Amino acid sequence: MSHVTNDRRLLSRIRRIKGQIESLEHAVAEGRDCYEVLQQTSAARGALSGLMAELIEGHIRFHTLQNKSARGKDRKVEELMTVIRSYLR
Repeated sequence: MSHVTNDRRLLSRIRRIKGQIESLEHAVAEGRDCYEVLQQTSAARGALSGLMAELIEGHIRFHTLQNKSARGKDRKVEELMTVIRSYLR
C-alpha cells in the first residue's frame, strides 16, 4: 500500500492548491493587475513546492528507512536519488 493513499492532510493541501489555481485563473480572466497575478502565482508555486517536499519526505520515511538490510538500503537510496533527480529538473 502507498503512503499517500487517502492521506487527509495531503488531500487538504491539494484542495488548497486547487483553490489557489482557480483564484489565479479568475484573476487573469478578470484582467487584474499583473503584480497581483504574480503574487498569486508565487503563492501557488510555493504551495506546490511544499507539497512536493512533504511527498518526498514521506517517500523517504516509508520506503527507504523501513528497510533494515544494508543491501536493501543501497538499492532504496538509489531509488530515492532517482526520484529526487526527476523532480529537480
